[in-house]
Amino acid sequence: MRSGIIRRSTQAANGIRHAAFAVLLAVGLAPPALAQRADLEKIIRRTVLPNGLEVVAVENQGVPLVTLELVVRNGAFTQTPEYAGLAHLYEHMFFKANDRYPDPDETISRASDMGAVFNASTREELVNYYLTVSADSVTAGMEFLAAAAITPKFLPDELAREREVVIGEYDQQESSPFFRFDQEMGRRLWTTQFSRKNPIGDRDVIRATTPAKMRAIKDLYYIPNNSLLIIAGDVDPAAVFAMAERIFGGWKRGGDPFAAAPIPPIPPLTHNVGYVHEEPVNAVTVQIQWHGPSVRKDEAATFVADVFSDLLNAAGSRFQKRLVDSGLWEGVIVNYYTLNNVGPITVSGQTSPERLRAALKALDAELREVLKPGYFSAEEMDAAKAQRAVSSAFEREKASAFSHTIGFWWSVSGLEYYMKYVDEMARQTPAQLQAYARKYIIDRPHVVGVMLSPEAQARLKLTEDELAQWGAAPTRAVPAVPVKTPVKTPAKTPAKPPAQRPMAPGGLT
Repeated sequence: MRSGIIRRSTQAANGIRHAAFAVLLAVGLAPPALAQRADLEKIIRRTVLPNGLEVVAVENQGVPLVTLELVVRNGAFTQTPEYAGLAHLYEHMFFKANDRYPDPDETISRASDMGAVFNASTREELVNYYLTVSADSVTAGMEFLAAAAITPKFLPDELAREREVVIGEYDQQESSPFFRFDQEMGRRLWTTQFSRKNPIGDRDVIRATTPAKMRAIKDLYYIPNNSLLIIAGDVDPAAVFAMAERIFGGWKRGGDPFAAAPIPPIPPLTHNVGYVHEEPVNAVTVQIQWHGPSVRKDEAATFVADVFSDLLNAAGSRFQKRLVDSGLWEGVIVNYYTLNNVGPITVSGQTSPERLRAALKALDAELREVLKPGYFSAEEMDAAKAQRAVSSAFEREKASAFSHTIGFWWSVSGLEYYMKYVDEMARQTPAQLQAYARKYIIDRPHVVGVMLSPEAQARLKLTEDELAQWGAAPTRAVPAVPVKTPVKTPAKTPAKPPAQRPMAPGGLT
């Protein structure tokens, strides 16, 4: 994932949503809480073909266009070190020669004939392929997608070319100091299972891959009972369901890929880790990460996590006033990334070398403040919930974007999770937010990384041991034992110090 691009586009989108929310709230049109599922049930139609392929149709007649998307539960989380980066390489091989279009250039020509706009992406827990066509080309588009999914050829010459394309993407990302910093942070956060969190993979593995490895991925994961087909736009659900059964019905069902190749658990962090990363940069970048909840193991916490992040990120929040408006930080963002195989909680920000230590101290103190009664007001809670409802409504306006949203949630959490997402968000309380912070953030093992210039490091002499001490439970004073004297009055028994809570082990194209 190109995090820099994602952050910029997200900030721009958030600006639009904040403005839209303010207008809607002012005129009393903010979507009512606990009404989102009912709205989604009206526009999302679902069925399952006999071979196990799930099919979703979303009718949106705003424009005569249709997005067809195939989502596969594959991605970085399925990668052993020997396959690191091959989910992404497979993605590059998808729209290549197949039995229906055997010539290497025929696939591209066919897409051009349809006027299709197509692309794909690889993330931690899914790979998706999509094309947008005119409403009168849905049949041709679905046949095009089916041919690529069911009968790929993996021609050696095409694989050799795509290897170099992927390596070129790797080189481009590796040229960024932020990418290098993120990679090192990931290695420390995920330890022995980093390959399952790193879609870009390993350069040597990518260079050495063969058609046989591509076929192994196809046989294990590219099966109908591990896939979702989405048809969104100017369509009739009943008609496209019948079309999907005719075109995809012959796709042979496979065994359970996760019974054949179980996903190992992420090893829990057992202690705090500090990391100092030197790069030729101006500002100091700080990234602090915890292991957050896994959506299928602690679903309730994932809803709380998003409300928690929304509240702390809100302009005008106490958190932002104390840290950013004070001048200690140029910006601070709190984020939980929902995943099934342990989603990370991240607090990231930038400051100056001179303010770094004070900024880190203030951040730790402010995070601890969230545990105090009254930190989150009822007004803030209501505003955050209503804004999330507005944001969700905006996502549904564009069929192609809505299709991607459905695909992500289906793969990571199951579609039922998405159907109730906004309604569940609206039910969260301050007590639940504080319980989440205690369980996953406060005094929990984490990784603290700081990226700064060599010149700044020479002045600060920052150490990894110092960073590892950030966020440690404050030392509590132990009452002194009175000195016994020969007086007859018995000495008072010293008070027992309070018990300390033990620290517990939170897309590429």
